[in-house]
Amino acid sequence: MLQQTTVAAVIPFFERWMRAFPDVWSLAAADEESVLKLWEGLGYYSRARNLLRAAREIVASQGGRIPSDPLQLCKLPGIGPYTASAIAAFAFDHPVPVLDANVLRVVARLRNFQKAITNASGRRFLEQSACSLLPEENGCLHASALMELGALICKAGRPDCPACPVKKFCLARNPEKLPLKAARKPVIHERDLRVFARKNGRIFLVPSTGPRWKGLWLLPPAVSEGKVLFALWHTVTRHKIRLEVFAARPRAGWQSFDPAALPPMPSPHRLALSSLLASNIAPRRKSQSPQIIPAFSPGTPAGTRRS
Repeated sequence: MLQQTTVAAVIPFFERWMRAFPDVWSLAAADEESVLKLWEGLGYYSRARNLLRAAREIVASQGGRIPSDPLQLCKLPGIGPYTASAIAAFAFDHPVPVLDANVLRVVARLRNFQKAITNASGRRFLEQSACSLLPEENGCLHASALMELGALICKAGRPDCPACPVKKFCLARNPEKLPLKAARKPVIHERDLRVFARKNGRIFLVPSTGPRWKGLWLLPPAVSEGKVLFALWHTVTRHKIRLEVFAARPRAGWQSFDPAALPPMPSPHRLALSSLLASNIAPRRKSQSPQIIPAFSPGTPAGTRRS
């Protein structure tokens, strides 16, 4: 859950998840829709699907016992080197390097590394440097200490060098300029045109065909534009997407749902639907003009359109 998501955002989801799935056995026995419903609002839903697949594999091939070796952990769906190291260190106390953003920054400054840390050679150098710092035991304490050092003292931007407990070992001359990173890829702007359709109190949705939001339900795609009932900006990795919703009548192939029992939906679509339902918008008839909900974009004036 902490991949691409802050601790503060994760806590309520984690608590709810653990009440539903207190162990690997209960997760392995769950169906995908239930799993995605509990994940709803966290985004990056492939993480939830991978957790389910990993739980089923652990139960089927490991007898429900989660492996402690990072190499074995990496064989499970959705677990890469960082997550495998984190599990090995925090769950099993193994002394392995756990290279999150804070630790990478600390190690790059300690070694005064003057090359980009985002390419393969930079990553390799920092992994080797982090390994050289490892103790023989107490992997959990070591990993926690490095993360805390990066989060509280060796912070991004200007670090608090006078308070640093390892300043005498640090080789950085201009730590505020480290670590170096490759230039970011440009942001891609998109429009996602959808419709709000309702009949006899039921809402019409369609399943995502993927790869984005696979397994979730979405507002149906628009075949033409009209008056915008609702709009918002949201981001998926480096894609900045404007979701625009228009009124429409139900069409064949769309599935209807009770608004009180909706299937798992991505946050932008659920937010749009919640706002439309709260405003009691009805599908447009020939003799009516639709009510307009002001387009909303965080940090953008209502109704502003971006290309």
